[in-house]
Amino acid sequence: MIEWFTAAELAAMKLPGVAATTSGVKRAAKRLGWDERNNVAGDPLARPREGRGGGVEYHYTLLPSRAQAVLVRRNRQSEPGAEPARRGRAELWDWYDRQPETKKRKAKERLQALIDVKRLRRGGIAKNDAVCEVARQKGVGASTIYSWMDLVAGLDDVDWLPALAPVHAGRTATAEIDPAALDYIKADWLTQSKPSFRSSYERLKMVAAENGWQIPSYRTLKRRIEKELPRATIVAKRQGNEAIKKLVPPQERDRRCFHALEAVNIDGHKWDVAVRWPDGTVDRPMMVAIQDLYSNKILGWRLDLTENADAVRLAFKDVFEQYGIPDHCWMDNGRAFASKAITGGSTTRFRGKTKREDPVGILTALDVEIHWTLPYSGQSKPIERAFRDLCDSVARHPAFEGAYVGNSPANKPENYGKRVIPLDEFVTVVDQGIRMHNMREGRRTLVCGGVKSFDQAFAESYAREDVAIRRAGPEQLRMMLLASEQIRADRDSGYLRFAGNRFWCEELIGHAGELLTIRFDPDDLHAGAHVYRLDGRYVTFADCIEAVGFADTAGAREQARLLKRNRRNIKERAALDSQMSAAEAARQIAAIDIGDAPPPQAKVVRLITGNTARAVAAEAEPEEFNRERTEQALGKALLRIHPGGRMD
Repeated sequence: MIEWFTAAELAAMKLPGVAATTSGVKRAAKRLGWDERNNVAGDPLARPREGRGGGVEYHYTLLPSRAQAVLVRRNRQSEPGAEPARRGRAELWDWYDRQPETKKRKAKERLQALIDVKRLRRGGIAKNDAVCEVARQKGVGASTIYSWMDLVAGLDDVDWLPALAPVHAGRTATAEIDPAALDYIKADWLTQSKPSFRSSYERLKMVAAENGWQIPSYRTLKRRIEKELPRATIVAKRQGNEAIKKLVPPQERDRRCFHALEAVNIDGHKWDVAVRWPDGTVDRPMMVAIQDLYSNKILGWRLDLTENADAVRLAFKDVFEQYGIPDHCWMDNGRAFASKAITGGSTTRFRGKTKREDPVGILTALDVEIHWTLPYSGQSKPIERAFRDLCDSVARHPAFEGAYVGNSPANKPENYGKRVIPLDEFVTVVDQGIRMHNMREGRRTLVCGGVKSFDQAFAESYAREDVAIRRAGPEQLRMMLLASEQIRADRDSGYLRFAGNRFWCEELIGHAGELLTIRFDPDDLHAGAHVYRLDGRYVTFADCIEAVGFADTAGAREQARLLKRNRRNIKERAALDSQMSAAEAARQIAAIDIGDAPPPQAKVVRLITGNTARAVAAEAEPEEFNRERTEQALGKALLRIHPGGRMD
């Protein structure tokens, strides 16, 4: 039997369920992936055609079952008297595995009938008698049993089952449809606006009538589209990239590789509760929370109107102060988390430009390795799963009845806007809800094992002897408590001006004109500021210098005392820095015999010419001549001073 056929040969055979044109067969091969199909043994079912012309040949097992049966019957009729050709063992079982359960059940019934015949014959009963007896028991004719025996003739017993499976494929004829009409319905229906198939079909009817296309009925065409198009294609075209993610099983990350506080993740959550803030503002609070990745325990949280770097900094300060410093932190690159105050100096921040003069962020300075994640990614930030639980247990708390605003405009409750919760009451309920979230036992995680709570899992790992926790010292907590700003020091005195205040101390004189970082308490600027260099090295603590009134004499006296004190300190320091006086330095220079420089020798000498007697006479009486000229000049000057000629 010939087993390999080209697309043209298959089209010419007019087999049921197979396109009658070469292009139609090729389109079906491309749509069904014939070029990538293999049998059970791993052998490809498509191969390059040998000889002139090239092309591709396809194995007949790729065809529909009905087409295979017709093809086998035609080959038997074309070779009368010849032994029917058989498929290979691997191909036979591969074909059997792709059959529906109904065919497999019939194959098992036929196999049992042949086994019964074989047992009767082994007991000494003649073949015909055994066949007739089994046929009577099965309710079929003896000829049917003999036809089953013909199907397995020459095969090993272990291969009888697939050979006995029915080869008929039922009704496989498909309704005729113009290829252009098929392309149109796909283009109309496979869009992200998600039109119904009914509306797309109605438009197809109008276009088909205009172009003379032949189309089947609504139900027939819908079944064909859903059968021929892979579900992944339908999802991608009608629902977009986000829906494609759901077609891939989510990744399960085993966090038992960590220990308590080794790794954390941080994110922000907007509460769906109307809260009145101390300044009278009514708005939904934003919470920044930090979760331990090993145990899922929420370690620290802060509330603010917006997601900002100050809230992130204070949340980390709470964690550092109560538990310690983690080694790793997972966060997205939002403005609050990727700000230079938090992650400045990190090699990859994915936000803004990295400059050499940027200040070192608090996490970078404490050697916390930062891992950037995708926003709204629950797989990489498990804290988003915790936020979903808190929405149910805290946002819908009875204490917030009437203040819950819903998670979207479409989900507003009927009593929306009836109440507004004061901030202190809201904080109390949130604190209680987060504690209950951490304390609830029976958590179904790999770490908790369906028994422990997040608190218990964290405490057990935290107390282990092989777990080293980095504790935060006063310097680290000071960095966390204070906000930071970059200020250029004054070019003369080195004072720093920020938010209408000036900060100065004597040590800043040596940093005049430099770009420095100040850390301060944003709630108490008058308490002073800690000054750091851009590389994170501590410089000094600078007091806040308040401005005084123009006529404030007390302030003037205080300024005078300040100048006097600093002048004295500077002079004392200068005296310590320079132990040798200027007079002593002069004496040491005077004691050195420098010597006279040798007179220069002219290379060219010019002779004096003319009468030299006058010059000699002038040189003989210089003193007398000069005295006379001086007295005459003095007399004229006195006459100008006293016009009357009177002399003093």
